[in-house]
Amino acid sequence: MFGPGREYNFTRPNEKGEYEIAEGISSAVFRTVLDYYKTGIINCPDGISIPDLRDTCDYLCINFDFNTIKCQDLSALLHELSNDGAHKQFDSYLEELILPIMVDSARKGERECHIVVLTDEDTVDWDEDHPPPMGEEYSQILYSSKLYRFFKYIENRDVAKAVLKERGLKNIRIGIEGYPTCKEKVKRRPGGRSEVIYNYVQRPFIQMSWEKEEGKSRHVDFQCVRSKSLTNLVTVGDDVSEDHEVIMHHPPQVDELDRLNSPFSQMAVNDLPD
Repeated sequence: MFGPGREYNFTRPNEKGEYEIAEGISSAVFRTVLDYYKTGIINCPDGISIPDLRDTCDYLCINFDFNTIKCQDLSALLHELSNDGAHKQFDSYLEELILPIMVDSARKGERECHIVVLTDEDTVDWDEDHPPPMGEEYSQILYSSKLYRFFKYIENRDVAKAVLKERGLKNIRIGIEGYPTCKEKVKRRPGGRSEVIYNYVQRPFIQMSWEKEEGKSRHVDFQCVRSKSLTNLVTVGDDVSEDHEVIMHHPPQVDELDRLNSPFSQMAVNDLPD
């Protein structure tokens, strides 16, 4: 619990070198966990949050599994166990299937990757003269029925996002989208224009970025320089004295609107309102 190799290093000393243990753990959850040190089993009573119990077990380095936790709410228990299994499973998919595609994109100078996951039985047959008009040519295709089944569950997609975020990736999007597989028919429009109708299937996709400067402006920033033009006497104000020489040699062209907007102190006496 206090070792330097502990993942995320939950326990850290304060400025005095002291450790504050069990901060944020409720007394009810802590009382429930104490059973583990007596019997090796945690009997979770009704009213105790399984996610809170899970966090406490992680903090105290207690294995959270079906041999350790006994509770009435099997759905909540199995959900936490599924999260563990999904995390380990996606780690494997990431290394074996997804990372090679990302590396290939990076070698081409790309800073992001969009991968569509198709099943092993799916086929893609596009018309070379009339490709799909949605930019799918920039997507990478990954044929894997195992990963397809994994991404069917929303909870698994949430776990995958958390794993990718832990690995330092950004702008992560995982979902289900329609992907064109083959041409169904061609419609002839007036004027001889052809419209190709494609067959679309709903398949998972995963998108992520490793661009370091994605938060910076992509537009050219022009420096804003204060104008010395005296066409509007209201805006110049205090600059009149220092630009007096300019005024003497190059008197500004002042129209009636400028006269109405200019301060009384800078207007001629005969221009003052009655």
